[in-house]
Amino acid sequence: MNRLLLAVFPEPYRSRHGEELLACLSEAYPGRSWPPPKEAAALVRAGVQTRARAVADDPARPWWLDGIQLSALVLAALALVPYLQDVWHWALHIDPGRRAIAFHFSGWYPWAQGPHTQTRLLPYGLLPLVCLIALLRGRPWIALPAAAAMIYAGSTYTSTTLFGDEGRAGLGYYGLGAPLTAHDLVLSGVLCTACAVLAACRPGRLRRHSYRWLVPLVLAMFMAGSLDIVSTSPTFQRGLFGLEVVALFAAWVATAATGDHRWLIPVAAFAFIRTQAIVAHPDGFLRSLPDLVVLFLLVAPLPALAITAQHRQNRALPG
Repeated sequence: MNRLLLAVFPEPYRSRHGEELLACLSEAYPGRSWPPPKEAAALVRAGVQTRARAVADDPARPWWLDGIQLSALVLAALALVPYLQDVWHWALHIDPGRRAIAFHFSGWYPWAQGPHTQTRLLPYGLLPLVCLIALLRGRPWIALPAAAAMIYAGSTYTSTTLFGDEGRAGLGYYGLGAPLTAHDLVLSGVLCTACAVLAACRPGRLRRHSYRWLVPLVLAMFMAGSLDIVSTSPTFQRGLFGLEVVALFAAWVATAATGDHRWLIPVAAFAFIRTQAIVAHPDGFLRSLPDLVVLFLLVAPLPALAITAQHRQNRALPG
């Protein structure tokens, strides 16, 4: 299990120091396959810092371009999350029956038609999934039409049946903010704009991530599909809330380690989408936490990251 912790570090670092780190852990904690929580957290933080320094020191692409790509990845994941269960069922030909989320559906097959329901061809969640995979692989020209189709599905949600009922009034999730539904054009519009900017750049300037980054996504779809965890359940809400807080903390750790502003861009995009959802749908807010607490958690990371980056840059200046 110690090797699993090393996966947080970039591959070149693991090649040079991986065995040394494993030997140190075995010597410090003999007979244990996993270090104490405090030591594990320290290793994860060191891994995030090492990855952040490697990214910041890479001269192949400007920091703002990396920030836009990260923002697009965050927004694509945000749009996909409510439909993890549905995409899993669709991909494995599983009939969810009465457990289907946010739409009337009698079976997996596209031609299956239940009472008072029109046939759908594809699950709406397939669009942000295609967008996410394409962005991970640095292919925004594939992500762009998927994001544009999300805008189409959202703007025609009162008339289209291509994605079934969920394409018209699909579930959102709360997490840090109000629900984001399939017809939230601010989310899909910002995502489409980011994809268009990335598509206008030379392909070689974009970062290509390994397919291994899809492993957590597959695990999330497996859990949502197998355990029937829908986005309105308290378990789902607590998990997403915790994940979003961890992601914000990781952005702060990366910024503090490098003084780079690229992680401020996805945090700003996330805060903008979340805040506008609260303003646009104040009556749809889950209120699992006080409004001011949620707004503080959304807005506070922005000045915190900016101040942290400036402080780190000032320390790096020669005296």
